[in-house]
Amino acid sequence: MNSLSRIAFLGGYVPRLCGIATFTHDLFRAVNAGSPGSEAWIAAVTDRPDGYDYPPEVRLKLDERDPDSYRRVARHLNFSRPDVLCVQHEFGIYGGPAGSHLLTLLKEVNAPVVTTLHTILANPDIDQRRVMDELIRRSARMVVMAERGARILRDVYDVDPQKIDVIPHGIPDVPLGGGEQAKKELSYEGRRVLLTFGLLGPGKGIEYAIRAMPAIVEQVPDALYVILGATHPHLVAREGERYRRSLEELAKECGVGKHVVFDNRFVSPEDLERFMTAADIYLTPYPNEAQITSGTLARAFGAGKAVVSTPYWHAEELLAEGAGVLVPSRDAEAISQAVCRLLGNPEQMMAMCRRAHQDGRAMIWPAVAQRYLEAFGKAASRALPVAGFLARTPLPPVVRLEHVERMSDGTGIFQHATYNVPNFHEGYCTDDNARAFLLCLPFDRTGGVAPLEKVDRLATTYLAFLAAAFNPANGRFRNFMSHGRVWLEEAGSEDSHGRAVWAVGTGCSRTRNDGHRMLCLQLFQGAVGAVEGFTSPRAWAFAMLGIHEYLKAFPGDLGMHRLLQSLGQRLMVLWKRCSRRDWRWCEDILSYDNARIAQALIVSGSRMPGSDQLKTGLEALQWLAEIQTASAGYFRPVGSNGFYPRKGVRADYDQQPLEAQAMVSACLDAWRVTSQPAWLKEARRAFDWFLGGNDLGLPLFDSATGGCCDGLQPAGLNVNQGAESSLAFSLSLAEMLAAEATLSESVKQIA
Repeated sequence: MNSLSRIAFLGGYVPRLCGIATFTHDLFRAVNAGSPGSEAWIAAVTDRPDGYDYPPEVRLKLDERDPDSYRRVARHLNFSRPDVLCVQHEFGIYGGPAGSHLLTLLKEVNAPVVTTLHTILANPDIDQRRVMDELIRRSARMVVMAERGARILRDVYDVDPQKIDVIPHGIPDVPLGGGEQAKKELSYEGRRVLLTFGLLGPGKGIEYAIRAMPAIVEQVPDALYVILGATHPHLVAREGERYRRSLEELAKECGVGKHVVFDNRFVSPEDLERFMTAADIYLTPYPNEAQITSGTLARAFGAGKAVVSTPYWHAEELLAEGAGVLVPSRDAEAISQAVCRLLGNPEQMMAMCRRAHQDGRAMIWPAVAQRYLEAFGKAASRALPVAGFLARTPLPPVVRLEHVERMSDGTGIFQHATYNVPNFHEGYCTDDNARAFLLCLPFDRTGGVAPLEKVDRLATTYLAFLAAAFNPANGRFRNFMSHGRVWLEEAGSEDSHGRAVWAVGTGCSRTRNDGHRMLCLQLFQGAVGAVEGFTSPRAWAFAMLGIHEYLKAFPGDLGMHRLLQSLGQRLMVLWKRCSRRDWRWCEDILSYDNARIAQALIVSGSRMPGSDQLKTGLEALQWLAEIQTASAGYFRPVGSNGFYPRKGVRADYDQQPLEAQAMVSACLDAWRVTSQPAWLKEARRAFDWFLGGNDLGLPLFDSATGGCCDGLQPAGLNVNQGAESSLAFSLSLAEMLAAEATLSESVKQIA
């Protein structure tokens, strides 16, 4: 076992009144005592804004309802650098659908995670399954408290058995005997005490135990059923004490009001030990079999109590082979018969108590703590890739055109697909035809796009679409065309216009087809002037990229030099207005195609020695790379489902191929300008997102079709392969292959 210097725990914590809080407290104390050379502390999950008066070991407070709180706690944990993080998991204590806010923290935290599962669902719903799958993926070890839990992890969730540790629920070391003295202290002298302990709420089956009491009292007149524990705080908040009162009324209706005691409080450990010692029989009449652990059952068993229980999973395993008595669920008669049989046979009951106490020695907290420390050591001793994608996957050898062809007809490329089939209902758009035209230009031919006649034919189609999209009457490109070849507007968005300018500007310098070049030049000169009146920073950036390419062919055009500088200065004005130490960006929100803004400043600044644009563009791109790199080292773009507003909550999904493509292209331009290899690494990190280097470890590139899925969602892939996504992948691959070819040529020249 590795030496652990720092151990962090995440879960509810005392004085919060819940079983998880008590468990976390007891586990922390036991581990702390069992590893005196280690420093341990708590990140406490709180269910109320004002929190609790926590003890000193609680260093961090996590608001269960606030998604950003999970990110802040992850950052604090990373700063503290624990050797391991022990997470207590129960559906209901973390915010979001099925507690999914917890995943926000686990995606960011660097330490290996050991997760204790207090509930394991054999039949989870969709949200619960998604959370469990991700929790398993991000945990180095999974701790369950019963063999049944390990079996469910293996059979239902396909967890590697080597990753699972079965560690029993810890219990205090309580001596056997002393019942009469404890009864005297509680004023239960002369009574045969039955006990149920825990937070009160529906689902505990207590009504069946109460209904069993008349038959028990008939045979054992001095029987007393003690129901110990406060009503669950969440239940009190919803309906007050209505449920407790219904149980009190039931006891009266059954004529056993004097034989049933409700002790409505959350007792101290010392008081609980006294009640446990006083009990003759412990009852757990839970009606739901799918309960993988019960701390109260473990505690009663380890204290050497005779137990009568329904056969929920934990009880069935713990009380096997006569270690306790199992009765059918929801059966008051069976409960009364079992209780009377035990109370009528004191020798059998005492033998059961001795066996339970003996078996319980393996469950006392010092023993459990050592088992946890062994699990922590296993987790800390090996690097855990969050998914198997961190090993470098080779680049696909060629850019393939079959899906682009599938998505195209004689008019242009369709916007959307249903799976890998073109969706005619959505028609065409200038945005995608501009991207498709860029794919056909010669820079990608090192990527193996062939034959060239096919490329030229496709380029002609896409350029013809752009020519038809241009409206000379207003100097603007239309964007949307129906499948019936009807334009749906007189002018498209500023961003779509900027992309079209970018495409034809690039065509001016890169196409080898003279007719294409002349048409690109005509469209560029007719459309570029409109950009001066635009207000969209992305439209400026797209146009700047097109102007930069145009100037490669026509470097003497001073008017375009001035326009490029002017648009760059507009971005610089926004930068000076918005950027701060913790927000190195020129807008108050990160939305879509973000890296293109930094890229435009980089290529523009590279043409103007002494300009701040290059420095600013590189700084912005570096910041963007940092915030879009997950703690495990893979690329995580800002999601389109809410984006990332300044001082707001970042959206992690839906992640779009457009963002990975923009990052690849911007980083490669940064590499070309600076010659710094680190930018090549960032470009490859972003490209690997397509191949499975992402939050779900799933490739978006479909090698069977040559297309690319439309996005990464919390539950999996958006499996439609639309034009934007498929072109984003193909353009990224073309650029990566071209960069690889450039590097190879450089090596040859040096050699």
